[in-house]
Order: sequence, then C-alpha cells, then structure tokens
Amino acid sequence: MKAKSVIPRELARHDVDEAIDYYLKEGGAQVALGFVDALELSYAQIGRQPALGSPRYAHELNLPGLRFVALRRFPFLVFYFEREDHIDVWRVLHAERDIPAWMRVD
Repeated sequence: MKAKSVIPRELARHDVDEAIDYYLKEGGAQVALGFVDALELSYAQIGRQPALGSPRYAHELNLPGLRFVALRRFPFLVFYFEREDHIDVWRVLHAERDIPAWMRVD
C-alpha cells in the first residue's frame, strides 16, 4: 500500500516552529536538527501505518479518530487524523502540556 501524504495544519506548523526555536536556543543546531529528523521519521511512519498511533485522547476530547505518536528521543506528541487520501496533523505538542486543554475545540 502506498504511503499517504502527511499534511500539518497551521497550528501544527506553529508548534513545530516553536519547538525548533527552543532547541536552537537551548541545545544548538545539532539538537534542533535531531528534532526535525525525529519529526520526519514520525511523519513517515504514520503515513505508512496510520493505525500505529494511540487513540488515548479521542474519547476524552470527543474527537473520534484522533490518534497520536510520540517522537523518538524528544518529549513531543504528534496528533493526527487519518483521512481518505492523507494524514491530517492537528498539533505537535510537548508531552508535559495539559493535552486536553491544548487540543480542545470550541
């Protein structure tokens, strides 16, 4: 089966930009590049195997189909929905955040 394209929403792109800025300031270019590599690996994995992610927050947030995967070596979670022709990435959040509060849709 062909991998689905992974398309981050504006909020997810903003989350990633903030994380990269943080890692550039606190850890330097190598750490920031490591974060980008881990994110790209996660995107590739969910593009190939969308059911890989955990549905843990889907019920709590009343968002059927919501899944997430954790980045390797970085404390971030990628939240996404599988669509018919792509993966819809909603957020890329630090695992220590109040996830329900950050993901709430009003």
